[in-house]
Amino acid sequence: MLHILKVLFLIGSGAAAQVITSQGTHGSYLTMQLGSALGAVFGIFVARGVSGAQLNVVWSMSLWLLGRQPWRKVPLYALSHLLGAFLGAATVYLQYYDAIQVFSGGHLSVAGPNATAGIFCSYPADHLSVWGGIVDQVVATALLLICCLAVEDRRQGLLPDGLAPVLVGALILTIGLSMGSNCGFPLNPARDLGPRLFTFIAGWGEEVFKAGGGWWWVPIVAPFVGGLLGTLIYELLIEVHHPHTPQSPGQESEAVELEEVVVDSGNNR
Repeated sequence: MLHILKVLFLIGSGAAAQVITSQGTHGSYLTMQLGSALGAVFGIFVARGVSGAQLNVVWSMSLWLLGRQPWRKVPLYALSHLLGAFLGAATVYLQYYDAIQVFSGGHLSVAGPNATAGIFCSYPADHLSVWGGIVDQVVATALLLICCLAVEDRRQGLLPDGLAPVLVGALILTIGLSMGSNCGFPLNPARDLGPRLFTFIAGWGEEVFKAGGGWWWVPIVAPFVGGLLGTLIYELLIEVHHPHTPQSPGQESEAVELEEVVVDSGNNR
């Protein structure tokens, strides 16, 4: 799981570092969103056959709630996600160390015209309240879970092999382009907390936890609420309404094999 989050972080935050430290001469808001989306796509391709490519502990929680994996796996995934994101942040920092130092004038800050902490984790826009941030993340993460559950739901129709990761990347790009201006659509508790811990010890200091009126807990708590809401919405409004059709023994065997592929190795984000 460490390598998945490192791939995701290296591409997504690397794109942000390039745009911020070049002051927009090497990229734009769109390229940052593309970096996040493509990071997810290649992260899934790297590990989908080994660990199921569960990139987000909120998705792991959803699978547990649906009875598709045991509870004991969720904290293990959460810990590996946290460590992977921390190491990914450290790698991006080393890669862009010179650029960050020149851009910031050697002063690592969270806010202001030369702030660089936003390369690694989320901070609210000036207009966003804490309550507004909670609503933002609950809605965005609920949408993420609803659409991911639809992608992996074989009763919605079987997808060509390899298409699911691309659709997840397109989903992340869509969320970024439509819901990214408030706080950068973190969506993933470990993806935000791991880099925040890194910046805390790497020189940005305790301001990473004080900025935005103590914003740091919002991208940790709100995505779990949104994930639970999205899972319930999909199950109650879509999943339970699929028509049940009798299957022959051969079809039942094929369905069981398909479910094992989808849940254990194919489409778990």
